[in-house]
Amino acid sequence: MKAYRASILHLLDDPTKTTEGAVAFHKDGLLLVEDGRIVGCGEYEELSPWLGKAELEDLSGHLITPGFVDTHIHFPQVDIIAAHGKQLLDWLEQHTFPAEAAFADPAHAEAAATFFLDELLRNGTTTALVFGSVHKVSVEALFAEALTRDMRLIAGKALMDRNAPEGLTDTVEESRADMLALIEAWHGKGRLGYAVTPRFAISCSDAQLTMAGEVVAQHPDVWMQTHLSENLYEIKETARLFPKAKDYLDVYDGFGLLRPRSVFAHCVHLKGDAFRRMAAKGGAVAFCPTSNLFLGSGLFPLEEACSHGVKVGMGTDVGAGTTFSILHTLGEAYKVGQLRGDALDPFHALYLATLGGARALDLGDKIGNLEPGKEADFVVLDLAATPLLKRRLAAARTLEDKVFALTVLGDDRVVARTYLAGVERWRRG
Repeated sequence: MKAYRASILHLLDDPTKTTEGAVAFHKDGLLLVEDGRIVGCGEYEELSPWLGKAELEDLSGHLITPGFVDTHIHFPQVDIIAAHGKQLLDWLEQHTFPAEAAFADPAHAEAAATFFLDELLRNGTTTALVFGSVHKVSVEALFAEALTRDMRLIAGKALMDRNAPEGLTDTVEESRADMLALIEAWHGKGRLGYAVTPRFAISCSDAQLTMAGEVVAQHPDVWMQTHLSENLYEIKETARLFPKAKDYLDVYDGFGLLRPRSVFAHCVHLKGDAFRRMAAKGGAVAFCPTSNLFLGSGLFPLEEACSHGVKVGMGTDVGAGTTFSILHTLGEAYKVGQLRGDALDPFHALYLATLGGARALDLGDKIGNLEPGKEADFVVLDLAATPLLKRRLAAARTLEDKVFALTVLGDDRVVARTYLAGVERWRRG
């Protein structure tokens, strides 16, 4: 058993729905870890009798939180982050598709996978739902690297059989064969999971989406990830390609892709009825504020989605997203809310980045907070990582104010250590 003494903060429930007991904070806390799981979390004074069995590390002055959950990110776009361009569809043609073509090369995919996962851990992300390229080898490289780190990671090869350049499309049967092989080899291996991944409706024929729905039905414990209602022109083009659907969400629903473990990135322009239908069928949204702002897509209506019971997690959406840092992404989410007239509560922000993200991925029983029995994925945050942050937090009078300042001023520099299943996998310096 290992023990860590520090301040500890985690969420036991959605603080916007449970006013009492949702936020658990231990100023002088103790975290006990054994065999990759949390066995105790609470006040140091109360849990100190356990220390006879444990190896204690004193991290006083630091803050321990659950590892961050990224519900939407693109592995093959790491090299085009911060690439200048126009809005979504033009940006895909100009930057994304050329970058993703390189992932047909296994050596390139392997090198990129190492960097990509290092960057996630450096930013305190311990679980991610990831888009691969259309190439099977891209997902194999990512899974292989994640397995060596015992990381909880869900990924899938992108499905595209139309409206993409040569070399980035495949046939329905090729896609089916690749997915079934990846599911057989990797799904459930270690802490890995497979996600059926139609890029978006524009890139998939009816036959491709039908096949995707069949694979999901045959393997009900896999995930499904795609894009939904991100850009106005994209929405218009989708309506043209699927004239029988009542709206964009109905396209996916009609092919059996709206269900628990379905995660829809963006949903910027979704409205009440669509949110209600999504909630009723157990779907979730990945809120990606940095990419929505970077591509000029719009402002996600977080409060409206939550009011209809939709599960929401945070997504960095690298490479249109401009940071791997979930902390920095929360600061941008606050700004989006301000522009909509809905100020994001600091504890709700932390919930979205941890337990809320875990619930969006249907993993709330395994990760997302530091309750006993959960997998020991956690981060150690340095509250004096920068002179400005140190000074600002010293002036904060309440925990709420400290958490807010951390989400606005925090980034990768704040993350001192990252632990996966109780094993330190990254340490600053």
